[in-house]
Amino acid sequence: MSIPTLTRLPAPTGPTGRNRGPLAAIRARVTIYGLPRALHPGAWWLWALGGAVAASRTTNPLSLALLVAAVSWVVVSRRAEAPWAMAFRLYLGLAGFIIAVRVGFRILFGADGSTILFDLPRIQLPDPFSITLFGPVSAEAVLSGLYGGCQLGAMVICVGAANALANPKRLLAAVPGALYEFGAVLVVALSVFPQLAESVQRVSRARRLRSGRGRRHFLRQVMMPVLADALDRSLDLAGAMDSRGYGQRGTVTARARHLTSGLLLLAAGGLCVGAYAALDTSGATPGWLGGAALAGGLALAGAAFRLAGRRARRTRYRPDRWRMAEAVVVLCGLAPALALSWLSRTHPTLAYPSVSPLVWPGLTVVELVGLLAAALPAWLTPPPPDRAATAQSDQTTEPDQGAKTA
Repeated sequence: MSIPTLTRLPAPTGPTGRNRGPLAAIRARVTIYGLPRALHPGAWWLWALGGAVAASRTTNPLSLALLVAAVSWVVVSRRAEAPWAMAFRLYLGLAGFIIAVRVGFRILFGADGSTILFDLPRIQLPDPFSITLFGPVSAEAVLSGLYGGCQLGAMVICVGAANALANPKRLLAAVPGALYEFGAVLVVALSVFPQLAESVQRVSRARRLRSGRGRRHFLRQVMMPVLADALDRSLDLAGAMDSRGYGQRGTVTARARHLTSGLLLLAAGGLCVGAYAALDTSGATPGWLGGAALAGGLALAGAAFRLAGRRARRTRYRPDRWRMAEAVVVLCGLAPALALSWLSRTHPTLAYPSVSPLVWPGLTVVELVGLLAAALPAWLTPPPPDRAATAQSDQTTEPDQGAKTA
């Protein structure tokens, strides 16, 4: 009886018969990277928060316009075909309303300025108000309101972009166990506005199909169905959470609870000291103290969350994994925040253009590169699965229509 010998299998070969080299491996990784999938919702929120931080560090209308354009392009290119993703236009309308209100208040209450655009009749309110309304409207007052409104509107648009790109349900699944209850409240609060927008669109569509175009019964025909739909969704959510055992707690000792509370208090103190040192522009606080306090606070907060997460017993179905595309998205959101923070410290006159005297706002190369980096996720991230399937179906139907025409 002969003993069989083990033979070494040949290495995998490509179409040409040669061994696969590093170029083929890189090509395979690039192919896998570009496959359609939904990105981690935390990556989109970090990217949007980076844009919001960048908007908070400048009132330059050119910088804010570039930031809004970059964020809007990413939303249009990478949002999924979901009801909560179609509410981005409402955030754009809210930003425009904020700008109009800021400029309107400047015109209503008046402000000093040497460049008078037009003159409105004054209205003097009686006592105890003693306020003068309207009067001469200066370019300095209008531009001051416009700059402030653009800054706040850009921050609102960044938050709306995160709501349009990140799935709120997947975001709740990615919240750590220690913050699950707080995360549930936060996710529900952030998803209320898109859900109301979806309800209004659905009720308005049904109203148009019933030829209900009159405005007399708007409250009864639109608002009441929207409120009823919101109540039904709340009851469905409560039933689903109750059936899945929401709020169950594991056993925890008093020592562990006290240790968690102490770590959270120390972390809060360290974070407060680090934030104060980072925002202090007088130079009284040493830079090394702020960095050490901030790092220590983050480390203590992580340890406290780790201990508190042991009390929450829950499982995750299809957890979202952090891959290369998520890291690219976070870096693209970090670039404008760093660029505008550097600009506000080194060139405050460019970050905050003067309105008295009037100066034309300008841009620097670093600022421009950082703002354009915020638009890179539109090309450097994989497309959503539903939009990729729609594009593929459109490509497959075009040859069929051509064949039928022939």
